[in-house]
Amino acid sequence: KSGRRAARKPEPKKMENKASNNRKVTDYYPIRRSNRKTKSELKNEEHKFIDELIKTGVEEGMQGKGRGIFAIDGFRKGDFVVEYHGDLLELAEAKTREAQYAQDPDTGCYMYYFQYQSKTYCVDATRESSRLGRLINHSKNGNCHTRLHPIDGTPHLILVASRDIAAEEELLYDYGDRSKASVLAHPWLKH
Repeated sequence: KSGRRAARKPEPKKMENKASNNRKVTDYYPIRRSNRKTKSELKNEEHKFIDELIKTGVEEGMQGKGRGIFAIDGFRKGDFVVEYHGDLLELAEAKTREAQYAQDPDTGCYMYYFQYQSKTYCVDATRESSRLGRLINHSKNGNCHTRLHPIDGTPHLILVASRDIAAEEELLYDYGDRSKASVLAHPWLKH
């Protein structure tokens, strides 16, 4: 024989379990969970915060000057400003009260009609009170707008900043009534 060796079949290598040798990052560092809140969690917290302000009657960040309301420190666009607080009435009772108010020229009318769950309601804020929402004046170009805010199935009207509002700026919103009778009785509704 010539010095050739017979070719040997290589022995199969032992398969090592590589997975058992791999380490996870959590073996070295604790799991970190994000503390950021989702959009829906933030919205839910804001809703609960407004609920509490309404239930307690807290009105902050504004002051009355005569028959107008002014921001103290200002508001950012989208901020809750104040509740338009008064008696919550169904349509029939609201129309009866409105007719009574029309009989007395010295009585103002602070009634706000709106729809909620396919039903017409009215918040009657005519009666004098210490609540400031009823004293916010009208402007077609107001810096606030109304929004429905239900609490446990009961509708509440709130005023929200339509844009950033500076300190000492008067709070205004559009009353929305452009009927001929209203404009005739209150010409300032045109502006």
